[in-house]
Amino acid sequence: MSKILTIGEILVEIIATNKGNGFREAVPLIGPFPSGAPAIFIDQVGKLGQDCAIISRVGDDDFGWVNINRLTDDGVDVSGIEVVPQGTTGSAFVRYREDGSRAFVFNIRNSACGTIELSDEMITLIDGCTHMHVMGTALYAPSVVASILTAVERIKTAGGTVSFDPNLRPEILDSPGMREALQTVLSKTDLFMPSGEELFLFAEATTEDEAVAELLANGIKAIVVKRGAKGASYFDGKTTLDLEGFEVEEIDPTGAGDCFGATFVTFWLQGASPAEALRYANASGARAVTRAGPMEGASTKAELDNLITTQGKA
Repeated sequence: MSKILTIGEILVEIIATNKGNGFREAVPLIGPFPSGAPAIFIDQVGKLGQDCAIISRVGDDDFGWVNINRLTDDGVDVSGIEVVPQGTTGSAFVRYREDGSRAFVFNIRNSACGTIELSDEMITLIDGCTHMHVMGTALYAPSVVASILTAVERIKTAGGTVSFDPNLRPEILDSPGMREALQTVLSKTDLFMPSGEELFLFAEATTEDEAVAELLANGIKAIVVKRGAKGASYFDGKTTLDLEGFEVEEIDPTGAGDCFGATFVTFWLQGASPAEALRYANASGARAVTRAGPMEGASTKAELDNLITTQGKA
């Protein structure tokens, strides 16, 4: 039985209820919602009944406990979350612009999760896992990068696998050591899951087909390209597969890619065919956008089955 691990930020998200460009005036807000790309990912894994864990840090405050409680309720092993007595849980303030893009104000590097370090107990937790999922957003501070690379190396050395979702935000792309860390993780990756143009950050090719071929030739076993509402594509050495997305009313797209990735990884590790894994992942991403709040749209398998059956894509 596989156990999926991720390491990285846990934070709360607070959302402006009206559209605009940033936070330079008082605006009405809703939240706090449990958040952080690795936390959303692992929560969705837990909701599917898959054994899983996360390593992170939160403050001993309401923002930290709203995350720990949600993850626990959804079946995630939270023994790797350190509660820092005088720490402050990370946060993200989000405001949607009229064109659908988002403006963020992050507090991550200076929060509790900005100083993640591995204790002996966490090393034991890592050694009990068989798969490591890396989110590019989590490569934001030297100690976190070191923790992730340690986990990747230990799990790979033990015969496990690694998946990698670049999930890059412009606000963190130029963090010190970010690009070097991305390349190191990519060199250990079995399953690569970029969104759109992220594919070309790691290949010299100028077309998608050429970029996919280049990355597969470099040792990646499978690639999933996320295309949002348009669905997704799967590539490996023998198979190319495109599946369209599901038609839903979008309320909040934050977290959809994380839920998609979590669902694909879970089904992939359980031996599902690429078509089945991609179908469930598309359904998971679609359901995620129908709820306000980044973790609110995480789905059980029964909920995914219902969406797939309702739209006649079983």
